Amino acid sequence: MSNPTPTPATGEIPAARALPLASLVAAAPGSVVSRTLHRREHGTLTLFSFDEGQGLSEHSAPYDAYVLVLEGQAALTIGGEPVTARTGEVVRMPANVPHSLHAAQPFKMLLMMIRE
Repeated sequence: MSNPTPTPATGEIPAARALPLASLVAAAPGSVVSRTLHRREHGTLTLFSFDEGQGLSEHSAPYDAYVLVLEGQAALTIGGEPVTARTGEVVRMPANVPHSLHAAQPFKMLLMMIRE
């Protein structure tokens, strides 16, 4: 397989190439690792890798965000409601609703933020 390195100007993946999504972000012990694939005025696509016990503390965003779990399992809390998402599942976090995320096991996700 050819090297899926970011393009120099943007950090995004190359155009017109099929790449294994989960492999585009590395796992690191005791850490959260991220890689932005797309950043434009109307939204972003960011890959994340979480080690067990890592997470994102409660916060909110002024626009909808979608989590697509690529590997493993995530425990989310959205507006006080617990949500478990597993490989292949997607979760919408509505705009202006507090949410958090915790990794009970290592997992990878694609975060899609849509600004309207």
